[in-house]
Amino acid sequence: MSRPLRVLVAPDSFKGTATAAEVADALARGWHRERPRDELVLLPQADGGEGTADAIAAAVPGATWRDAGPVTGPVGTPVPGRWVQLPDGTAVVELAQSSGLPLLDRFDPMNAGTRGLGEVVRAALAAGAGALCVTLGGSASTDGGAGALTGLGALLLDSEGSPLPPGGAALAALDRIDLDNLVAAPEGGVELLVDTRAVLTGPAGAAQVFGPQKGADAAQIEALDAALGHFAEVVGAALPHDPDRPGTGAAGGAGYGLGAWGGRIVDGAARIADLTGLTATLPTCDVLVTGEGCYDRTSATGKVVGSLLDRAREHGLRTVVVAGRLEDRPPDLGLDLTAIAGSRHSATRRPRWWLRQAAAAAARGLGAARA
Repeated sequence: MSRPLRVLVAPDSFKGTATAAEVADALARGWHRERPRDELVLLPQADGGEGTADAIAAAVPGATWRDAGPVTGPVGTPVPGRWVQLPDGTAVVELAQSSGLPLLDRFDPMNAGTRGLGEVVRAALAAGAGALCVTLGGSASTDGGAGALTGLGALLLDSEGSPLPPGGAALAALDRIDLDNLVAAPEGGVELLVDTRAVLTGPAGAAQVFGPQKGADAAQIEALDAALGHFAEVVGAALPHDPDRPGTGAAGGAGYGLGAWGGRIVDGAARIADLTGLTATLPTCDVLVTGEGCYDRTSATGKVVGSLLDRAREHGLRTVVVAGRLEDRPPDLGLDLTAIAGSRHSATRRPRWWLRQAAAAAARGLGAARA
């Protein structure tokens, strides 16, 4: 029998199917069934989108959830607001919780906004947060972070001095921005965790790249892109910030708006790996088991799985990728749940069961390879 291994189980969520924690638990159970002597370390991950705050809260000793009360949802309906307080006084605020796509009953690409994100950030600062870590991903809107700025006290005004309605489309009418009541960024700084290198406008911009997944058609994408460009011109005169900086297009351009406020764009997957302890744990392990809903060519562009595979390769770990669908070939071992289950419907109907089967198969394969 081969020696026991130390196995790091660090998947992303399978969006709409299973959380990262549920995926990690299922993978660990399947692996342990075949190799009960192995030591399993479970560190579910995220890249800035939905579930990021949960992953950080679960991994950081002493982290606590704080309530912000009802805040403005992406289309104006109140939604619960909350953030994670870390022991060092940093507040972790997840955009997807207050302004995320899953909060919508139907797409509203022109009018959805991020005001709720700004309201949660403001509540965290009022509660004494000395630094902010804002995770940008999974947004319902393409408003350039304009809503978040209004939630923080800014006024976006048209040529008649009236406040703009929410949403990216309204930015075309922006005449000036009033910053008199804008809350200051905390002295400890603001990190903006992103999972994309998209810029604010153009072919690689927020509207062009992410508009379709938020329900925008070709004409709406063109209008949103132009509105974001105008927004950057007006805001940039008061709060200089480069709209061509990679990551400014994250979360419908929220990377730009919050960057203009004083946020610093950072690699989400890498920063979350630090916060959850994965960076320190990875070199001590023999095998990495990770996964996501769809593994494809975009996985290597800042997403969790691609980032982890790069790190694992640096430390000489064997790697296993379990995905709902494999549309590209992982560097080592890859398992496709749709193929294993026989259909996408079967895989999504019982995801945790099929995840256990996939992990068991991976453990058997590794054992055979080492025999």
